[in-house]
Formats: sequence, C-alpha cells, structure tokens
Amino acid sequence: MINSAKRLIVALDMKDETEALRLVEELVPKVQQFKVGMALFYSAGPQIVEAIHRRGADVFLDLKLHDIPNTVEGAGHALAQRKVWMTNVHASGGVEMMKAARRALPDTILLAVTVLTSWQQDDFNDFLGISGSIETTVEQWSRAAQKAGLDGVVCSPEEIRTVREALGPEFLIVTPGIRPEWAAADDQKRIMTPARAVALGSDYLVIGRPITKADDPGRAVERIIGALRDEDEKGVDSFDE
Repeated sequence: MINSAKRLIVALDMKDETEALRLVEELVPKVQQFKVGMALFYSAGPQIVEAIHRRGADVFLDLKLHDIPNTVEGAGHALAQRKVWMTNVHASGGVEMMKAARRALPDTILLAVTVLTSWQQDDFNDFLGISGSIETTVEQWSRAAQKAGLDGVVCSPEEIRTVREALGPEFLIVTPGIRPEWAAADDQKRIMTPARAVALGSDYLVIGRPITKADDPGRAVERIIGALRDEDEKGVDSFDE
C-alpha cells in the first residue's frame, strides 16, 4: 500500500522556473513528487528536471508524447537520460507507439493518458467522432496500454473504478481532476475529492492549483495528506456504492 504522503503529486503548472523551484523548496519534504508539464518544461528547459532532483524530489514529466513509434522512441531515449521517475504518452497513439516508448524507457514508470479531464461526453462524441461512452474508451485504451507493457494510465476520477476492476490491483492509476472540498473546480470538468479517488482505487493524485494558488501551500498540502491518511485508516468500504 502506498503511503498517504507519497500519493500526492503536486503539479507545477506554471512557466516561471524561479517560482516553481521556490515552491518545491517550500514543500519538500512534505511532498516528494512534482509534475512538470509542457509550459514549465518548454519555458525552463530540460534542466528543470535536474534542478528539482537536486532539491530532493522526484519528477513526473507530463509531456504526453504522441507521434509515430520511431519518433516517440527517440524522444523516450532522450528523456531516459533525465532519469525522470514517471512520464507519459497518449494511449490514442496506439499499441506500437506505446511499445516503442516502453523500449526507450525500461526503468521509468510509464503511463498512457486516456481521455483528458477537460472533455465532456457530448464534445467527446461530436468533435472527436468517437462513438460510445468515455468510460468504455478509457477501459479499451487502458487494456491496450497494459498489452503494450506500460505500468498504468492517467484517467479522470470518473473512470477509476472501471479501470481498477478491469485491469487489476497492480496496474497503476494516476488521477488528475482532484479537488478538495474547499477548492474551486477551475477548468476541470470531471473532478473528485482526494479521499474518494483513493477509496475508488487511484494510486497517485495530481493536484495543482488548490496547492500552488493557496495562500499557504504547505498548509494546503497538510490538509490534503491528512484527509488521505484518514481515509487509509478508515478503509475503502465507505465509498462503495
């Protein structure tokens, strides 16, 4: 079982390297994992990964690779040199692309991004032209990721139970769209509280603005970890439906 504090991944969804590293220094050792997304990585450059490592934390490099297999494999080899703890590709790139990423990143936790949390059902069907429910697509793409040898998926809170039941207890589930009761939803559409997400089977929770925009980020982290610890002690049955 993952320690409550280690479930939390703080999203550094900002462009400014100085601001990001100041926050890392403030939150370590309460937080041990930080997500570096496209905005920060493209602004600060690859050295941001080493800078976070030097401050005693691990990096989830959230670049969502999506291209032909050969290109993704080449990018994976470059990322492997950065020794990131976790990274991801888009499941919609297909099994062969995911296998290529796995070959390049044998020692990194490798996830497949399923359906982004900003999508709602009508937009998903009408704009993307994919029939059926988001939940069904997430399950199909999760099975494809497992077939390709990936460690797990990124999915919205609404699909946690489906993925856990379909893929088993060892398949990792990383969940964005997490909002404590006291935080605003912002632009996330399919959201859930931290305790409920863990109760349903999520392994890691990605949380950004409720922490990074808080008046006291350290206190916000303590509140979230405290809720997770209470849920771990209470057990998962409380949210069974």
